[in-house]
Amino acid sequence: MVDQRHAPLRQIEVRQPPQKTASQSHDQARMAPTPQHLPNFFIVGAPKAGTTSLYHYLSQHPEIYMSPIKEPCHFSSEIRPENFSDEIRAGAEAAFREQQQYLQGPMTEQRFGGLGMDWEDYMKLFRNVKAETAIGEASVRYLWSKTAAANIQAKIPHAKILVVVRDPVSRAFSEYLELITVGRLRYSFRKYVESCLNCEPGKISLWWPVLEAGLYYESVKRYLDRFPRENVHILLYDDYRAEPAPVLAEIFRFLGVDSSFTPDLSKRHNEARVPRFLLIGRLLNKRGVWNGLGSLLPTGFTPLLRKIALRPRDMVVASPSDREFLLRYYGDDIRKLAELLNRDLTAWFC
Repeated sequence: MVDQRHAPLRQIEVRQPPQKTASQSHDQARMAPTPQHLPNFFIVGAPKAGTTSLYHYLSQHPEIYMSPIKEPCHFSSEIRPENFSDEIRAGAEAAFREQQQYLQGPMTEQRFGGLGMDWEDYMKLFRNVKAETAIGEASVRYLWSKTAAANIQAKIPHAKILVVVRDPVSRAFSEYLELITVGRLRYSFRKYVESCLNCEPGKISLWWPVLEAGLYYESVKRYLDRFPRENVHILLYDDYRAEPAPVLAEIFRFLGVDSSFTPDLSKRHNEARVPRFLLIGRLLNKRGVWNGLGSLLPTGFTPLLRKIALRPRDMVVASPSDREFLLRYYGDDIRKLAELLNRDLTAWFC
């Protein structure tokens, strides 16, 4: 079980000083918009750490502009169609074509996912910026990527970086549950982890880099080494989830916008439910039954049916034996991250 005790929210102090670039003044009241209306802050990850909700909460602030595509992934050189495995390349290429059509339109509706985006297309994401002072985007693979930190620094060296890290076992389990929910997997978490451990790295697939995305130490250090410490804000998922309002106020202060603004926190984003019976759920998804039922059933009946057939994802947790198995993979990295951040992460071992 994930330890539900939450440490008090506090600024994380880095024990090892980073190599700084040009520093910005702490007294700066507002973030200066980047020339050509490019982003001046990035949510870089991690996946399954509440970044979708954070993206939507920040989008509500009148002084913040968020890219209409969450996950444009421009600065991660690894996220390109040619780097996807054969099993998912066709879907990636179809998504790329849809992305190109979207970029030609007004981009008034938010959408998820981008890849293979060149610089000219990336700039289009910010053409609707008006008077907002904080301009941002959220691509959770930037944390895992070995190229994103350097690429961001090269183009936007003054950028502010937001990092959210989560217990890596729960993070991996959440990614597994998403694949189960959409019908891409049909076997146990332990078998999935073993498949991830034994897969060939290098091609993005259902198995890689799922576990690597939870190895945070080197990923976080890449940003601390390339950006001034005051420009990197690191949060723990448990703190953010337990008390989002004060965490958001702290983020608003970090971004130099009005910290008294209160977004609507009533909706939780990207929290799909998990089938109570995995095989039945997989068949329903595969045959499109869920989509068809909505038009056939009386109004108000579909939510009841979903409640019967599905469980909230938070109610499903990795077994103690599976946690122990995977913690052997993550243990050393967790200890190094705790030292880097000067933060007690022993709850992640529970």
